[in-house]
Amino acid sequence: MNNAAPQKVTIPNIGISVRSSYGPMTDPRVGAQHIIDRTAAAEASNLDSLFLGDHHATPTPYYQNIPMMGRLLANWSGPKCGVLLLLPLWHPVLVAEMLSTLASLTSSTFVLQAGIGYGEKQFSALSADYEQRGERFEQSLTILHALWSGETISNPLWEIERAIISPTPSEPIATWIGATAPVALKRVARMGHSWLADPGLTKPNLLKKRDLYLAACEAEGTEYPSQMAVRRDVHVADSDKEAAAVRAKLEAKQYRGIDPDALVIGTVGQVEAHFRDLGEIGFTDIITRHLHPDQTSAIRSIERLGHVRERFSAG
Repeated sequence: MNNAAPQKVTIPNIGISVRSSYGPMTDPRVGAQHIIDRTAAAEASNLDSLFLGDHHATPTPYYQNIPMMGRLLANWSGPKCGVLLLLPLWHPVLVAEMLSTLASLTSSTFVLQAGIGYGEKQFSALSADYEQRGERFEQSLTILHALWSGETISNPLWEIERAIISPTPSEPIATWIGATAPVALKRVARMGHSWLADPGLTKPNLLKKRDLYLAACEAEGTEYPSQMAVRRDVHVADSDKEAAAVRAKLEAKQYRGIDPDALVIGTVGQVEAHFRDLGEIGFTDIITRHLHPDQTSAIRSIERLGHVRERFSAG
């Protein structure tokens, strides 16, 4: 087996991770409607996947993904959907039950994007042990897949005694693990799940991390991964002029601390070229987060992303 040369994937799936955080509003229902409307635009654009992120104890509104995804699944028919969960913050029996319930609401393949989490503030807010997060993450994943398989589980770290859940998923829940550090990439390979690459990685760093991951897969004796996903923060612009203006504004504000070279801002044709390049270096799934702060502009970006998706479908 040789993992050094990735297979070419020239037509990656294109999905969306809908923004969950919005500025203070007089009525929090406005922010919730923003999420619903962005999802409707993604559905109309025939995107391949729908995701929501995970964050807690925030001073500004952040809409929680489990109840929100239940609402969104009423109108989502794309091939994949799922949520990101920072697993050390969540009890695995509760996660197993909630994701099984969400999976029962859809015929789409359900995906758990699993993260280890960072920053002690949200850990302390939820009485989670920050220092144990690596061990708790790994054991949580093992517990989840056992519960979803119908097993009865006991685990001393999580203080679980003979737990079983029902219903179990109609089909396996896929797992993508977010990882950047070498030890985290080795964990993904060792546990045999798929890798989800960070949105802040520029292409040179993305290639380095990909090669570390594939080398770890080879060292573990695992097969070449059938899926590798990457998130990209994007704005699909109507013109070069609009793209330049959006980029200049975000660079001046140092958008989310992300290297500007990792952002994807351009016209339909430019975004298509960028995404084809990601496909050719082995990424099967591109998850977009639309970075424009204005709701109308973000929805137009999602609609233009649908045109990118159309070009991929046309070959």
